[in-house]
Amino acid sequence: MTTKTARLISEVTARIQARSAATRERYLAQVAQLAGRKRGVERMGCANVAHAFAAMPANDKLRIVAEKAPHLGIVTAYNDMLSAHQPYEHYPELIRAEAHAQGATVQVAGGTPAMCDGVTQGLPGMELSLFSRDSIAMSTAIALSHDVFDGALLLGICDKIVPGLLIGALHFGHLPCVFVPAGPMSSGISNSEKAKVRERYALGLVGREELLKSESAAYHGAGTCTFYGTANSNQMLLEAMGLHLPGAAFVHPQDDLREQLTRAAVRQALSITAKGNYTPIGRLVDERCIVNAMVALLATGGSTNHLIHWVAVARSAGILIDWTDFSELSAAVPLLARVYPNGSADVNQFQAAGGPGFVIRELLQAGLMHEDVLTVSGPSLQAYGRVPSLAADGKPQWQALPEGSSDEGVVRTAAAPFSASGGLKLLAGNLGRAVIKVSAVPEDRHVIEAPARIFTDQESMQAAFKAGELDRDVVVVVRFQGPQANGMPELHKLTPPLAVLQGKGFKVALVTDGRMSGASGKVPAAIHVSPEALAGGPLARLRDGDLVRMDAVSGELQALVPEAEWAQRELATIAPEQQAENGAGLGRELFAGLRRNVKSAEEGAITWL
Repeated sequence: MTTKTARLISEVTARIQARSAATRERYLAQVAQLAGRKRGVERMGCANVAHAFAAMPANDKLRIVAEKAPHLGIVTAYNDMLSAHQPYEHYPELIRAEAHAQGATVQVAGGTPAMCDGVTQGLPGMELSLFSRDSIAMSTAIALSHDVFDGALLLGICDKIVPGLLIGALHFGHLPCVFVPAGPMSSGISNSEKAKVRERYALGLVGREELLKSESAAYHGAGTCTFYGTANSNQMLLEAMGLHLPGAAFVHPQDDLREQLTRAAVRQALSITAKGNYTPIGRLVDERCIVNAMVALLATGGSTNHLIHWVAVARSAGILIDWTDFSELSAAVPLLARVYPNGSADVNQFQAAGGPGFVIRELLQAGLMHEDVLTVSGPSLQAYGRVPSLAADGKPQWQALPEGSSDEGVVRTAAAPFSASGGLKLLAGNLGRAVIKVSAVPEDRHVIEAPARIFTDQESMQAAFKAGELDRDVVVVVRFQGPQANGMPELHKLTPPLAVLQGKGFKVALVTDGRMSGASGKVPAAIHVSPEALAGGPLARLRDGDLVRMDAVSGELQALVPEAEWAQRELATIAPEQQAENGAGLGRELFAGLRRNVKSAEEGAITWL
């Protein structure tokens, strides 16, 4: 890796630090002010204290009040609708037992909602998905608002849950916090086989029974889904930020190591609440930490959702980042992992090949990550380049990885990467600003120029596909899918038909102000187009038949329409009855205020500023 490349990481970090100077200073001042107070039981009134601990055993009350033992809060996203969160059911008992063994106490501070995008794909519930992140952040704040805790353990894994928990925790930046993962499910059928069945179903070659059999063989047990989507990208980023115990992300839920890592997380949380080792999350998550997360995302071809979520996460700590930062980092960061959808391996194979530890070690050695940062495990990221195992005494130990890759089809060294640049790119032009995940897209599809066919919902596009109207070179445009319009749903129902068209040899691309997330695959897709159509973005100027150029090489997203004509065009609008339907039924009315107040995708789709 060249010195010039490593220098760029420092330059981007310095730019972020300069841009964030005022907001970060205000944030840290608030962290310091809150950290300087007396402990909760010492500053609260007697009635407040009595209410807080009324249901606790007498011995625990004695520990907290008289012995001044450390007291941890658990914020849990447990439910058994999400396979990834089902293992959390008994974690509070385990955490409480370990805390007692260490002379400390624990309470479940509260729960957060956690929805599964896999269940709501293509359905009205998906319109609540993005906003669930800020609902989770607010419920995390409610859980911690009792203000009696010395630290917190955060239990959550999936798409919006980790960003929501992290945003909420950063608004309590004076608290030391440790994230506690639960691990991925066992491997089922391969992701490529699953995709083939979906495409055959889209062509009408197989029926619902065969499709359901395939899907059930892929999603079949407790743990996260095994493709490298938003949930597993979350875990990679938390490792890179030092918010897990090192290597905790992808240990199976039923592995003996998993329980021991959870117990060790309790001990570590207690350690960083101590005066000599006090590590509040608001100080830990600094500009260098955020850049480390961005680099890890790019080096692994992770979820495009994080170009929205980590803007919001950073803002919660007073740090200002944008898509230009991501784009410049992407040009310098090599792609070190191929995990489905940008490869054939699943996360269990990724873990077996070295997983996050291998990637972080390589990035550190290449000078592409900041090593001298705070983590929950100490003042260096170096430990996150190692992997955990069980020692003879049954407790976790961390070991170095072999120098080379054990499976070069899954992970590679920084000296011999899959590609010299990361998997995400910024697109800009007269259609606005967008992002594209190119790590899974064949190189001969990085530039697409074709006539536009415009839709305002997924169902209309699928109907046109089934009618054969899209059997040609085409740029499919699905607009009025942004945060203000309908909550910016993920549009994965479009992937199988688009893949079929591409498989027929047509030049095909997608342009949308909606999302495709970490499961976006081999079809080139310009997503998160900002400003969105409903907010007067230029995507609303586009008309059927306009020639559109999407160029992931030059970073261009352009309607090839004469400039004077383009400037004079009126903005298309969505039919009032369709817009009304977008916000009606199944709880969507409750989120109307969030749709009115939400920032753009590039601003993190934040609803609380």
